[in-house]
Amino acid sequence: MSDVAVRVENLGKLYRIGGKQERYRTLRDAIISAFTAPFKRFSRNGGAASDEDTVWALKGVSFEVRRGEVVGIIGRNGAGKSTLLKILSRITEPTEGQVEIHGRVGSLLEVGTGFHPELTGRENIYLNGAILGMKKAEIARKFDEIVAFAETEKFIDTPVKHYSSGMYMRLAFAVAAHLEPEILLVDEVLAVGDAAFQKKCLGKIGDVAKEGRTVLFVSHNMAAVEVLCSFCFFLDNGYLVAGGPASQIVEQYLAASAPLPTQVVNLTDHPGRRSGSIPMMRQVLLSFGSGDGLEKDFLSIGGDLALTVSYTAEYPITKPILGFVIRNRLGIRILGLNNKFSGIYPSHGPTTSGSITGYLRACPLVEGRYTVDLWFEGLYRNYDVIESAISFDVVSRDVFGTGLVPGPELGVIVWPAEWNFQADEEPAKSGASSSPTC
Repeated sequence: MSDVAVRVENLGKLYRIGGKQERYRTLRDAIISAFTAPFKRFSRNGGAASDEDTVWALKGVSFEVRRGEVVGIIGRNGAGKSTLLKILSRITEPTEGQVEIHGRVGSLLEVGTGFHPELTGRENIYLNGAILGMKKAEIARKFDEIVAFAETEKFIDTPVKHYSSGMYMRLAFAVAAHLEPEILLVDEVLAVGDAAFQKKCLGKIGDVAKEGRTVLFVSHNMAAVEVLCSFCFFLDNGYLVAGGPASQIVEQYLAASAPLPTQVVNLTDHPGRRSGSIPMMRQVLLSFGSGDGLEKDFLSIGGDLALTVSYTAEYPITKPILGFVIRNRLGIRILGLNNKFSGIYPSHGPTTSGSITGYLRACPLVEGRYTVDLWFEGLYRNYDVIESAISFDVVSRDVFGTGLVPGPELGVIVWPAEWNFQADEEPAKSGASSSPTC
């Protein structure tokens, strides 16, 4: 038996932009089409689609996945990740190339894929199992475990059209993960559930991997990709850019996705402004120091960081509040600060414009790339929130003066600690015989 679970060769998928969706053809449609075909070449719109009317969602993609591997597929929105999984699931036909799949495939591509809304949760479990090629006895053996995982015991005999999106999601994932497909395809669907359920799902994917089954995992959660996956593929604009160890490819993807570090950013039309925000922040300035008063282009461990945000509001603000959240390269929140909790406000009176500077002295962040989310509160609790407003790098140094340089393996921060040593017995007197020490 071949060790390859999935083989993809020169795969491509072409879509026509704005093309009408095909409906089911009747006998009358076929007859009319055959009769009018000779005249279509004379029609203005009868020719082939131009390059402007088409887009390659995937182009020239080739790779192999071996049995028992957990492989991550990452990339920006529109990179072709979901299209790839739909082709592997046989939902979509490729335009060119071929796919070989050796084993039974279970897919979780979006909420409710393969579920019939008029059927109950119980009936959909058996239906999905049959689609996956499971025998009724196999499904029955796993039934109680699926229902318990999905936490839908009370509603298992209710038509799923009455389920909330969360219930739908839990049951769909439970079916896909528990019916023992040899190859499990998981798209970015975990965001539908709450934090507890996401953790539960990630744990289940980890269990599936340990059982020796093959998993292809699409996610924007880089921390989950690094933890779960041993190998990773990076897609960009439909092309396979890179493939290799998960940590290495995640690093490459984040480096390509993150904005170049800059010390001044115009916030007026920033794309990271959250929907519903009242635009008030105009500009952010980021500056660094090393304790010797010299400005630098980077921040070293233990250095100083100053963040200045200028703002303009429609009405005078008496107590402006600026907050910022620093996230690491995986998007995990490391720390958040704001002047409200410090109880510090401007001494001058109300004003419609001004600036606020926050200082982070002796920055404890370990080496790496960081982004800053900004949050500003004005009068009448009007908010202005901008995600990934600015980024910066932290470089490592001998912060303790011992000749040792702390790295990311220590965690997310480097914090000085006090140490005290006490012997359990009296030390040997000078000149007395003692055991050798090491």
